[in-house]
Amino acid sequence: MKFELGRCLLNERLMESGKSAEWLAKDLLFKPERVYDFMENKRVMPLKIAISIADSIGCDVRDLYELIPRE
Repeated sequence: MKFELGRCLLNERLMESGKSAEWLAKDLLFKPERVYDFMENKRVMPLKIAISIADSIGCDVRDLYELIPRE
């Protein structure tokens, strides 16, 4: 089955983990604006970054976006 990416769920995952976007940016050595761009769907996370984010906040990489099934 193929999927399209829906909206980014990073804000929800951060809230669940009790961490902030600023904390994540500092942890990954990013500018906070980059994290906010992901959260606001202005940028799509490259796979390597998504894996690092998922590892930092303790979630599965597939939980960072809505996945929309496509036939």
